[in-house]
Amino acid sequence: MEHAQRIRRIALLLLLITLAGATVIYAQRFGRAFLFPNEPPPTELVIARWEYTARGKFNGTGWSHNFPNSDRHFAQVISEATNIDVKNASYRIVELGSPEVFDYPFAVVSEPGEMALTDHEVDNLREFIDRGGFVLMDDFDGARDLATLQRNLHLAFPDRDLIRMTIDQDIFNVFYRIDALNVISPYVVEGEPVFYSLMNKDGKIGVVACYNNDLENFWDFIDRGEYPLKPSIEAFRLGINFVVYSMSH
Repeated sequence: MEHAQRIRRIALLLLLITLAGATVIYAQRFGRAFLFPNEPPPTELVIARWEYTARGKFNGTGWSHNFPNSDRHFAQVISEATNIDVKNASYRIVELGSPEVFDYPFAVVSEPGEMALTDHEVDNLREFIDRGGFVLMDDFDGARDLATLQRNLHLAFPDRDLIRMTIDQDIFNVFYRIDALNVISPYVVEGEPVFYSLMNKDGKIGVVACYNNDLENFWDFIDRGEYPLKPSIEAFRLGINFVVYSMSH
């Protein structure tokens, strides 16, 4: 009898652990729970994850997708692959509408297909880009997401459009040589992956938008072996090129 009760207790414990794990994973991917903003060290590079006003399929929480593991892993790989002064804790959540946005010249935006920017956020976005800041917009797919992003960018830059990028641009050869822009998405999407750019007032790239793709997913799960190695490595190589470009142009 005692042995049977012990077996039942162990089985119950395993079930609770499984359910708790599923809850944490769900919250990290689709909710605002388990977000632990950190204080980054005073390194040369601190990656800003923008929190912005949003609505849409994730109820306004898409900005937090893959946080903090993708941010931590990306910073760690940058520190090991380059001479940039950066540590694995060199990331921070920053509200797009705050003055703090100008303290971090490299920013990541997750799920820009949810954007519903306020007038003040639009103003900050325009000023950030035209001051020379760089934004990587990632993790969005489908015609509706693209149209939402274009509409919000047009509020800030009525005189500029997203331009489809080509492999011969300097940004794809600034640190690593990227051979092709056919990085597969980690999940099924409507169409082919496309990289778009938007220029700042000086004609340099201020925004790269990874449409029908999700570099952050590759960054997030690199330590779990859930995705093929080649596209995972390419996602990091692309991200590092974007960082090096932003710091050198």
